[in-house]
Amino acid sequence: MIRVMVVDDDALVRLGLSDLLDGDEGIELAAQAADGLQAVELASAHHIDVVLMDVRMPRMDGIAATARLRALPHRPKVIALTTFDLDEYVYNVLAAGADGFLLKDTDPAEILRAVHLVAAGSAMLHPAAARRLIDRYHRNAHPQAVAARARVERLTPREKDVLALLAEGTTNAEIAVRLSMRESTVKAHVSRILTALEVGNRVQAALTARDAGMTG
Repeated sequence: MIRVMVVDDDALVRLGLSDLLDGDEGIELAAQAADGLQAVELASAHHIDVVLMDVRMPRMDGIAATARLRALPHRPKVIALTTFDLDEYVYNVLAAGADGFLLKDTDPAEILRAVHLVAAGSAMLHPAAARRLIDRYHRNAHPQAVAARARVERLTPREKDVLALLAEGTTNAEIAVRLSMRESTVKAHVSRILTALEVGNRVQAALTARDAGMTG
């Protein structure tokens, strides 16, 4: 069972997401929080696998909460939920360590799919919005680009192939098919890539790839 916490200051949104999660036999709704501070408190007291995190909230927003969750001994995965696809807050929550983001009007089946994918170690980004968002905030980021290219150069050619596909939001299984590799080999490559790039998850690796100019 995937233990999920819903974090949103809107009670109706929490109710809707809770009802959606309850309909999936592989998911257990473990907790609900009305803001980031309560989310950190609950995650510290309970075993949480995945957090559906609103970005804009009172007391503590989703950005600060995500950073705090990363410091916990058992760090839950975080999927940021936002109303707007071009939003500085979304970029910041990804940079803080979120494992993906979705728009709140995403199809319910895709939200459930995202929970399963992220729990299994993949990333989940709203594809078109992710490209626009990252391009917007990285187009002129020259210092970051130089540093990113230096880190990418630590990778082997095969690892760069894996990183390029990872940056497109593909799963390990999809990368394995496209590169004619075993999925276990892809997982090993991803682990080495995260270490070489000095990042904590696939989303941050994707940001580094885009900074380095590996994707359009």
